[in-house]
Amino acid sequence: MPAKPPPPPPDHDAHDAPRDGLFIRLYFGDGRFIGPGKIELLETIRLERSILSAARKMGMSYRRAWLLVDELDRMFNERVVETFPGRRGRGTELTAFGERLIALYRGIERDSAQATREATEELRAALAESRQPPPEAAKPSAPTPPASRRQSGR
Repeated sequence: MPAKPPPPPPDHDAHDAPRDGLFIRLYFGDGRFIGPGKIELLETIRLERSILSAARKMGMSYRRAWLLVDELDRMFNERVVETFPGRRGRGTELTAFGERLIALYRGIERDSAQATREATEELRAALAESRQPPPEAAKPSAPTPPASRRQSGR
């Protein structure tokens, strides 16, 4: 069984590291879905207690983070975050449902990873030693100049 890579240091930006493992996106059949990005945003909001700080930490715009939070709040019967205007820098908290949403999603990830562990390990063992660049495609030849117009003698 291959050794697991060590966890990243606390100040490591997870967006810089290549992904490893299962990628779960849960579709609800009506166009709505939840995946690792939205869950990571909620977890970062929990840590930072601020949508703005979470957005900065994740390298996204405040507008993008706010739209994702708004989408989550509209997706479910219960809100996932509660904001407290006037609290500078610490004006956002997860609701009990927001915490439950994270727990349910992470449980799905954990159970799925466990269920697919053997197949994943077999595929990982079959990987080439290093990533190989894709074969070079045949280089296109220089474009053919347009045919010159004939001048008629009229």
